[in-house]
Amino acid sequence: MNHITGIITTLNEAHNIEACIKSLQSICNEIIVVDSNSSDNTVALAKALGAKTYLQSYLGDGIQKNVGLAYASNLWIFSLDADERITPELAEEIQTLDLDNTPFEAFAVKRKNYIGSRWIKTCRWYPDYLIRLYRKDKTKFTEVKQHACVPSKNMKKLQSAIDHYRYNNIGELFSKPARNYSSRGAKILYLNGKRANAFSPFLHGSAAFLTNYLIRGGILGGMDGLTLSLAIAINSYLKYAKLLEFQRDPKVLSSENFESVW
Repeated sequence: MNHITGIITTLNEAHNIEACIKSLQSICNEIIVVDSNSSDNTVALAKALGAKTYLQSYLGDGIQKNVGLAYASNLWIFSLDADERITPELAEEIQTLDLDNTPFEAFAVKRKNYIGSRWIKTCRWYPDYLIRLYRKDKTKFTEVKQHACVPSKNMKKLQSAIDHYRYNNIGELFSKPARNYSSRGAKILYLNGKRANAFSPFLHGSAAFLTNYLIRGGILGGMDGLTLSLAIAINSYLKYAKLLEFQRDPKVLSSENFESVW
Protein backbone atom coordinates (compact mmCIF):
# COMPACT_ATOMS: atom_id res chain seq x y z
CA MET A 1 0.00 0.00 0.00
CA ASN A 2 1.16 3.54 -0.74
CA HIS A 3 1.85 5.65 2.31
CA ILE A 4 -0.92 8.26 2.25
CA THR A 5 -2.33 10.48 4.98
CA GLY A 6 -6.05 11.16 4.76
CA ILE A 7 -7.18 14.53 6.13
CA ILE A 8 -10.80 15.34 7.00
CA THR A 9 -12.08 18.66 8.35
CA THR A 10 -15.23 18.37 10.45
CA LEU A 11 -17.91 20.23 12.35
CA ASN A 12 -20.72 18.15 13.88
CA GLU A 13 -20.31 15.28 11.44
CA ALA A 14 -21.19 12.39 13.75
CA HIS A 15 -23.65 11.09 11.15
CA ASN A 16 -20.93 10.98 8.48
CA ILE A 17 -17.53 10.52 10.08
CA GLU A 18 -17.48 6.73 10.50
CA ALA A 19 -18.36 5.94 6.88
CA CYS A 20 -15.92 8.62 5.70
CA ILE A 21 -13.01 7.26 7.74
CA LYS A 22 -13.73 3.66 6.78
CA SER A 23 -13.65 4.59 3.09
CA LEU A 24 -10.32 6.41 3.55
CA GLN A 25 -8.84 3.40 5.29
CA SER A 26 -8.96 1.60 1.95
CA ILE A 27 -6.10 3.80 0.68
CA CYS A 28 -4.55 5.48 3.74
CA ASN A 29 -2.27 4.20 6.50
CA GLU A 30 -2.82 7.39 8.54
CA ILE A 31 -5.95 9.48 9.02
CA ILE A 32 -6.12 12.94 10.58
CA VAL A 33 -9.33 14.72 11.59
CA VAL A 34 -9.21 18.48 12.13
CA ASP A 35 -12.37 19.33 14.04
CA SER A 36 -13.90 22.79 14.47
CA ASN A 37 -15.05 22.22 18.08
CA SER A 38 -17.98 19.92 17.34
CA SER A 39 -20.78 19.76 19.91
CA ASP A 40 -21.68 16.16 18.96
CA ASN A 41 -19.52 13.03 19.27
CA THR A 42 -17.63 13.45 15.99
CA VAL A 43 -14.24 13.43 17.72
CA ALA A 44 -15.00 10.39 19.89
CA LEU A 45 -16.15 8.39 16.87
CA ALA A 46 -13.07 9.40 14.90
CA LYS A 47 -10.73 8.41 17.73
CA ALA A 48 -12.49 5.06 18.08
CA LEU A 49 -11.59 4.30 14.46
CA GLY A 50 -7.94 5.18 15.02
CA ALA A 51 -7.89 8.66 13.52
CA LYS A 52 -5.58 11.27 14.98
CA THR A 53 -7.77 14.19 16.00
CA TYR A 54 -6.94 17.85 16.49
CA LEU A 55 -9.16 20.77 17.48
CA GLN A 56 -8.98 24.02 15.55
CA SER A 57 -11.57 26.78 15.48
CA TYR A 58 -12.70 27.26 11.90
CA LEU A 59 -10.34 29.47 9.90
CA GLY A 60 -11.96 29.27 6.49
CA ASP A 61 -12.02 26.63 3.77
CA GLY A 62 -8.48 26.31 2.43
CA ILE A 63 -6.76 27.49 5.60
CA GLN A 64 -8.57 24.86 7.68
CA LYS A 65 -7.82 22.08 5.20
CA ASN A 66 -4.09 22.87 5.45
CA VAL A 67 -3.98 22.65 9.25
CA GLY A 68 -3.61 18.88 9.18
CA LEU A 69 -0.49 19.01 7.00
CA ALA A 70 1.69 19.85 9.99
CA TYR A 71 0.63 16.60 11.69
CA ALA A 72 0.88 14.33 8.65
CA SER A 73 3.76 11.84 8.70
CA ASN A 74 3.41 10.98 5.01
CA LEU A 75 4.43 12.98 1.97
CA TRP A 76 1.22 12.19 0.06
CA ILE A 77 -2.11 13.58 1.25
CA PHE A 78 -5.67 12.68 0.34
CA SER A 79 -8.22 15.32 1.33
CA LEU A 80 -11.80 14.17 1.84
CA ASP A 81 -14.84 15.96 3.23
CA ALA A 82 -16.96 14.16 5.79
CA ASP A 83 -19.89 13.77 3.39
CA GLU A 84 -17.66 12.17 0.74
CA ARG A 85 -16.61 8.54 0.25
CA ILE A 86 -13.80 6.76 -1.57
CA THR A 87 -15.40 4.34 -4.01
CA PRO A 88 -13.97 0.80 -4.38
CA GLU A 89 -13.03 1.63 -7.98
CA LEU A 90 -11.05 4.69 -6.89
CA ALA A 91 -9.34 2.76 -4.09
CA GLU A 92 -8.25 0.09 -6.58
CA GLU A 93 -6.95 2.71 -9.01
CA ILE A 94 -4.96 4.54 -6.33
CA GLN A 95 -3.46 1.28 -5.08
CA THR A 96 -1.98 0.70 -8.52
CA LEU A 97 -0.13 4.04 -8.48
CA ASP A 98 3.61 4.09 -7.81
CA LEU A 99 3.66 7.27 -5.77
CA ASP A 100 7.35 6.92 -4.88
CA ASN A 101 8.35 7.21 -8.51
CA THR A 102 5.54 9.12 -10.21
CA PRO A 103 6.48 12.26 -12.15
CA PHE A 104 3.23 13.90 -11.01
CA GLU A 105 2.79 16.02 -7.89
CA ALA A 106 -0.99 15.68 -7.74
CA PHE A 107 -3.92 13.62 -8.97
CA ALA A 108 -7.46 14.81 -9.67
CA VAL A 109 -10.51 12.62 -9.17
CA LYS A 110 -14.05 12.87 -10.45
CA ARG A 111 -16.79 13.67 -7.95
CA LYS A 112 -20.27 12.19 -8.20
CA ASN A 113 -22.65 14.59 -6.45
CA TYR A 114 -25.90 13.27 -5.00
CA ILE A 115 -29.20 14.69 -3.80
CA GLY A 116 -30.58 11.93 -1.64
CA SER A 117 -29.68 8.81 -3.61
CA ARG A 118 -29.90 10.56 -6.99
CA TRP A 119 -26.68 11.14 -8.90
CA ILE A 120 -26.90 14.62 -10.47
CA LYS A 121 -24.94 15.08 -13.70
CA THR A 122 -26.13 18.52 -14.84
CA CYS A 123 -25.06 22.07 -13.88
CA ARG A 124 -21.41 20.99 -13.93
CA TRP A 125 -21.99 18.59 -11.06
CA TYR A 126 -20.24 15.86 -13.04
CA PRO A 127 -17.49 14.97 -13.65
CA ASP A 128 -16.50 17.86 -11.31
CA TYR A 129 -12.77 17.04 -11.30
CA LEU A 130 -10.91 18.09 -8.16
CA ILE A 131 -7.33 17.55 -7.02
CA ARG A 132 -7.52 15.54 -3.81
CA LEU A 133 -4.33 13.45 -3.84
CA TYR A 134 -1.17 15.57 -3.70
CA ARG A 135 2.38 15.88 -2.37
CA LYS A 136 2.43 18.25 0.57
CA ASP A 137 5.95 19.45 -0.26
CA LYS A 138 4.85 20.54 -3.74
CA THR A 139 1.38 22.03 -3.30
CA LYS A 140 -1.53 22.47 -0.90
CA PHE A 141 -4.94 24.10 -0.72
CA THR A 142 -5.08 27.80 -1.52
CA GLU A 143 -5.21 29.78 1.71
CA VAL A 144 -8.61 31.34 1.10
CA LYS A 145 -11.78 31.24 3.18
CA GLN A 146 -14.11 30.06 0.44
CA HIS A 147 -13.90 27.84 -2.66
CA ALA A 148 -10.34 26.66 -2.00
CA CYS A 149 -8.59 24.33 -4.44
CA VAL A 150 -5.24 22.58 -4.81
CA PRO A 151 -3.34 24.29 -7.65
CA SER A 152 -0.95 22.27 -9.79
CA LYS A 153 0.54 22.43 -13.27
CA ASN A 154 1.88 18.90 -12.96
CA MET A 155 -1.13 16.71 -12.27
CA LYS A 156 -2.92 13.72 -13.75
CA LYS A 157 -6.63 12.95 -13.89
CA LEU A 158 -7.71 9.58 -12.54
CA GLN A 159 -10.62 7.71 -14.08
CA SER A 160 -12.52 6.83 -10.90
CA ALA A 161 -14.63 8.98 -8.59
CA ILE A 162 -15.50 9.83 -5.05
CA ASP A 163 -19.14 9.87 -3.97
CA HIS A 164 -20.36 13.17 -2.53
CA TYR A 165 -23.63 13.02 -0.61
CA ARG A 166 -24.12 16.74 -0.96
CA TYR A 167 -27.75 17.15 0.09
CA ASN A 168 -30.12 14.74 1.82
CA ASN A 169 -33.11 16.13 -0.08
CA ILE A 170 -34.09 19.06 -2.30
CA GLY A 171 -35.20 21.06 0.74
CA GLU A 172 -31.56 21.35 1.77
CA LEU A 173 -30.77 22.93 -1.59
CA PHE A 174 -32.56 26.00 -0.29
CA SER A 175 -32.03 25.83 3.47
CA LYS A 176 -28.25 25.35 3.37
CA PRO A 177 -27.52 28.24 0.99
CA ALA A 178 -29.79 30.56 2.96
CA ARG A 179 -28.15 29.58 6.24
CA ASN A 180 -24.49 29.34 5.28
CA TYR A 181 -23.32 29.93 1.76
CA SER A 182 -24.96 33.23 0.87
CA SER A 183 -24.10 34.84 4.21
CA ARG A 184 -20.54 33.60 4.03
CA GLY A 185 -20.21 34.81 0.45
CA ALA A 186 -21.65 38.23 1.28
CA LYS A 187 -19.23 38.67 4.17
CA ILE A 188 -16.26 37.73 2.03
CA LEU A 189 -17.35 40.11 -0.74
CA TYR A 190 -17.75 42.93 1.79
CA LEU A 191 -14.35 42.26 3.39
CA ASN A 192 -12.77 42.27 -0.08
CA GLY A 193 -14.21 45.70 -0.78
CA LYS A 194 -16.88 44.58 -3.25
CA ARG A 195 -20.05 46.63 -3.41
CA ALA A 196 -23.55 46.04 -4.78
CA ASN A 197 -26.25 48.30 -6.16
CA ALA A 198 -30.03 47.93 -6.29
CA PHE A 199 -29.85 45.84 -9.47
CA SER A 200 -27.06 43.48 -8.35
CA PRO A 201 -29.19 40.80 -6.62
CA PHE A 202 -31.58 40.47 -9.58
CA LEU A 203 -28.84 40.55 -12.22
CA HIS A 204 -26.62 38.00 -10.48
CA GLY A 205 -29.55 35.76 -9.60
CA SER A 206 -30.91 35.82 -13.14
CA ALA A 207 -27.50 35.21 -14.68
CA ALA A 208 -26.92 32.26 -12.36
CA PHE A 209 -30.23 30.67 -13.32
CA LEU A 210 -29.79 31.11 -17.07
CA THR A 211 -26.19 29.89 -16.95
CA ASN A 212 -27.01 26.73 -15.01
CA TYR A 213 -30.35 25.88 -16.59
CA LEU A 214 -29.50 26.59 -20.22
CA ILE A 215 -25.72 26.59 -20.65
CA ARG A 216 -24.74 24.00 -18.02
CA GLY A 217 -27.51 21.58 -18.90
CA GLY A 218 -29.96 21.93 -16.03
CA ILE A 219 -32.75 21.76 -18.59
CA LEU A 220 -31.66 18.19 -19.37
CA GLY A 221 -31.93 17.13 -15.73
CA GLY A 222 -35.70 17.24 -15.39
CA MET A 223 -37.11 18.40 -12.08
CA ASP A 224 -33.78 18.01 -10.27
CA GLY A 225 -32.03 20.15 -12.92
CA LEU A 226 -34.66 22.88 -12.64
CA THR A 227 -34.64 22.79 -8.84
CA LEU A 228 -30.84 22.91 -8.68
CA SER A 229 -30.71 25.84 -11.11
CA LEU A 230 -33.27 27.73 -9.03
CA ALA A 231 -31.38 27.01 -5.79
CA ILE A 232 -28.10 28.27 -7.26
CA ALA A 233 -29.89 31.40 -8.52
CA ILE A 234 -31.49 32.08 -5.15
CA ASN A 235 -28.15 31.66 -3.40
CA SER A 236 -26.59 34.19 -5.79
CA TYR A 237 -29.52 36.58 -5.32
CA LEU A 238 -29.29 36.34 -1.51
CA LYS A 239 -25.53 36.83 -1.49
CA TYR A 240 -25.78 40.18 -3.24
CA ALA A 241 -28.95 41.17 -1.38
CA LYS A 242 -27.09 40.64 1.90
CA LEU A 243 -24.06 42.53 0.61
CA LEU A 244 -26.34 45.43 -0.29
CA GLU A 245 -27.92 45.24 3.15
CA PHE A 246 -24.49 45.55 4.78
CA GLN A 247 -23.99 48.77 2.82
CA ARG A 248 -27.43 50.24 3.52
CA ASP A 249 -28.22 49.25 7.09
CA PRO A 250 -25.71 50.13 9.84
CA LYS A 251 -27.66 48.09 12.40
CA VAL A 252 -27.38 44.92 10.34
CA LEU A 253 -23.71 45.60 9.62
CA SER A 254 -22.85 46.12 13.29
CA SER A 255 -24.64 42.91 14.30
CA GLU A 256 -22.56 40.71 11.97
CA ASN A 257 -19.42 38.94 13.17
CA PHE A 258 -16.92 39.46 10.38
CA GLU A 259 -14.23 37.59 12.31
CA SER A 260 -16.09 34.39 11.45
CA VAL A 261 -17.29 33.44 7.98
CA TRP A 262 -18.82 30.10 8.95
